[in-house]
Amino acid sequence: MSNEAEEKYPPTAVSTWSGYVYQGKIALYHCLSLIKDGDLDFDLQLDSSDDFAIYRNGALTSAHQVKAKVGKYRSGYIEALEKSSAIEFDRAQGVLRYFHVSTPLDDTSNYKGSNGEVVTFYTYGSNKYCGLGEIECLTKDLIRQICVSRSITLSEDLLNYNYCLLSERISSTAVGIHRLVQDDKKRANQAAYECRISAESLIDDILSKNPYNSTQYFSVELKARLSGYLEERLDQALPSMNDEVYGRARSLFEFIRATDADELKALCQVMKPSERFSAIQKGDIRRYTGLIETLSVDPILKQFPHYLDGDKRFYLPTALDLPSLDDHEGCTSDLLEEIETNGDLLKLLFEYNNLIASRSVKTFEINTRYTNSGDLSDQETRDKIDSNITKSFFLRIMTKEDAEAKINGK
Repeated sequence: MSNEAEEKYPPTAVSTWSGYVYQGKIALYHCLSLIKDGDLDFDLQLDSSDDFAIYRNGALTSAHQVKAKVGKYRSGYIEALEKSSAIEFDRAQGVLRYFHVSTPLDDTSNYKGSNGEVVTFYTYGSNKYCGLGEIECLTKDLIRQICVSRSITLSEDLLNYNYCLLSERISSTAVGIHRLVQDDKKRANQAAYECRISAESLIDDILSKNPYNSTQYFSVELKARLSGYLEERLDQALPSMNDEVYGRARSLFEFIRATDADELKALCQVMKPSERFSAIQKGDIRRYTGLIETLSVDPILKQFPHYLDGDKRFYLPTALDLPSLDDHEGCTSDLLEEIETNGDLLKLLFEYNNLIASRSVKTFEINTRYTNSGDLSDQETRDKIDSNITKSFFLRIMTKEDAEAKINGK
């Protein structure tokens, strides 16, 4: 691309962490606000003219800069406000300019730049700020209002499903821009222009994509909840994290965001293998991500996070919480019962039969009675199992310390 062609694309903000997480949520909220008011003739563009921008018929109509946790005093934002007021690239004179903050400020009156352009602090109801923990509730309320206006009956599950889908749409676009830059060596600002999201496609997601079965729903929900937990953890704990823990948390976040929800079905199975595939609880997510962050080796992020030792044996992190010896008996019983009726889990555990518990007082083994991953569908093999003709495989539930020693070859 020539220098002349490159100049038509404004600089990108795609690499900033705060923009990567917070601005997508704010962008979705703003788009849904427009749609609720009957506006379906616009496109959302991420990370180019500003943190996000609204275009109509190819022309910029509003530019939005998003700042998270900078401080409570307006003086800390002056440089960013002046940048927002600048007349450059698509931000022509008179274009609406909005400034979004996550914390209340001492002064949120309009800012007038040195060139006379006005920057307005964005309003959320009666507030001129919105925190990361508040935006989901506000966004869901907009989805509910849009559905009510179209006479759509909306259960809480369906509301949550639609929120997860829309959030995923925005996040996937941001990840896609990253991938274009990293894999195709394509400029991020050009990628932003070519990856716009139309208002029509957002409303189509609300109207046409509904959960047809629990597996699909729980996969989408798991992706949203895992990403949400990691967002909050990185947002709140970043100052106290060391580089290794931060790196693992960030890599896990980006892996989850880049993986299709359908491909996370297996993760739903193995995160809590002793239980039937269902909604993953917050405590499970906390234990699972905490285990990955604190293991003294980086996970292999392929299919789902796992580890290999020097003999190419697989080790799988889980949310299993076994704080006493009595819990081992219950875990053994639950796992055997689940394998008996869950062929998908059996196939996974044949390959990944070393499970790392988030907490366990010791490492122990479980004899499964099964000899291959097709045991459940073949009656002849079942008869052999019952007759003890063939040797069964075992599961090893490992403590974090024992697993680390094996993986590190100690």
